Amino acid sequence: MKISFKNKIRMATAVALLTPSLAFATNGYFAHGWGMKSKAMAGAGIANPEDGLSAANNPAGMVHVGNRVDFGIDWFSPDRESNITGTAGAVADQSLDGNGTDNFLIPEFGYNQMLDADRSIGVAVYGNGGMNTNYEGGVILFNGGAGPNRTGVDLSQLFVAPTYSMKINNAHSFGVSVNLAFQRFQAEGLQGFCNGSFSSNPTNCTNNGYSTSTGYGLTLGWLGQLAPNFSMGATYRSQTYMSEFDEYAGLFAEQGDFDIPSMYGVGFKFTPSSDVTILFDYTHINYSDIASIANPISNLTVGGNALGTDNGGGFGWKDMDVYKLAIAWKMRPDLVLRAGWNHGEQPIPTNETLFNVLAPATVEDHLTLGATWTLANKAELTVAYMHAFENTVNGSGSIPLGGGFPGGEANIGMSQNSLGVAYGWKF
Repeated sequence: MKISFKNKIRMATAVALLTPSLAFATNGYFAHGWGMKSKAMAGAGIANPEDGLSAANNPAGMVHVGNRVDFGIDWFSPDRESNITGTAGAVADQSLDGNGTDNFLIPEFGYNQMLDADRSIGVAVYGNGGMNTNYEGGVILFNGGAGPNRTGVDLSQLFVAPTYSMKINNAHSFGVSVNLAFQRFQAEGLQGFCNGSFSSNPTNCTNNGYSTSTGYGLTLGWLGQLAPNFSMGATYRSQTYMSEFDEYAGLFAEQGDFDIPSMYGVGFKFTPSSDVTILFDYTHINYSDIASIANPISNLTVGGNALGTDNGGGFGWKDMDVYKLAIAWKMRPDLVLRAGWNHGEQPIPTNETLFNVLAPATVEDHLTLGATWTLANKAELTVAYMHAFENTVNGSGSIPLGGGFPGGEANIGMSQNSLGVAYGWKF
C-alpha cells in the first residue's frame, strides 16, 4: 500500500513532536551538521547532496538524490563544567559539574520523491539545535541556596522541512524549504535572578516545567555544476519566527521571545578523481539578531533592564563563523570512508560567562569520522562519529561586585562526543 506524500508529512511531524529531549552545543547551540553522511564530514554538504536530509544543508540538492528514504539516530554526550571563583561575602566559590543528564538520542528522517526528471518534493525532519545543563546540588549564585536541589536549563529545537527542488538545466538547481519549527524549554533553580529585583515577571521565570513554542521560516538554496569536477552551492535560512515561551516570559528578553537565528553559507565540492571528494563549507550564524541570545548580562546588572523586558539581560552571544573541511574516499565499490574538521570561534565573550554557566557552548574544534556501506540489497548503512575538543572560557569581569552580586569570575567549559547510525534506501 502506497502512502501519500501528505500522510508522510503528517508522519514526520508526529515523529518530531514525540521526539525525546535533544541537546546540542557544537557551533554555538546549532548542530555541527544535519544528515549522518554530512555529520561524518564535519557537517559539510552545501554542495554535496547525498540523502534525504540534504534539504537541511541546501534544499537545492534534493532534486539530485532521487527517490529515497533515510532514517538515523545519533547518541550525543556533552561534558559540561563550570566554576565560580574569587567571590566575596556569603556566596561561596563552587566547582560545578553540569552533567546530571549526559546522554541524549537525536533522531533524523528524510524522504524525497521525484515528480519527474527535473523536479522533486520531500521532507527532512531533524534536530536543529539545543542546550542542556543539569547542575545537581544547585548553583548557589543562581538559586540563592533554595530548592530545587539542582540548577539548569533544557532547550530543544526540531525542524520539519517540506522541500521543493528543481533543475533549471543540467548545470543548475534551486530549492526552497518551509521550516516548521517546534521547540521546548525549561529552567530550574534560578531563584537568585527570578525575583522582584531582577525579573519583570518572577512568577514566569523558573521552575515552571516545560514550555513549548512553534514557528516558521524559509530556507533557499542554489547548486551549480561549474566544471566537470567542481560544484558550488549557496544557501540562506531566514530567521525562524517563534511563539513566546509564556512560562518563561520573565526570563527571556521580549517577554519570553526566543526566535531561531538566521544563517547563510556557501559550499564547494572538488572531485580530483572518481574515488575522492573534497568539501569545504563556510556558514555564518546570526546570533546577534535574537535579543534573548545577544543582549549582554550588563543590561541587567548595570543598566537595570529586568529579565523579560525588551532590553533585558541575556547571554551576550556574538555571531559565529564556521568552517568545515572534509574528504570522502571510495575505498571499494561498496565502501566510502569519510572524515572532516569543523572549526568555529565560540560566541561567548569573556565578560559574559556568568549567565552562560547555564549554556557553556564553548567548543570550537570538531573531528569527525565515518563510513557508508552499500549492502547486498543496495540499501546504505552510514555511521558517523564526532569529537568536539574541550575548550574553556575563563571569565574576565564576569561577575559584578555589589547590587546583590559577590564579584569574582565564572569559568565555563565543554567537550562532546557523538556516535550515529543511519539506514537509507532508494526506491
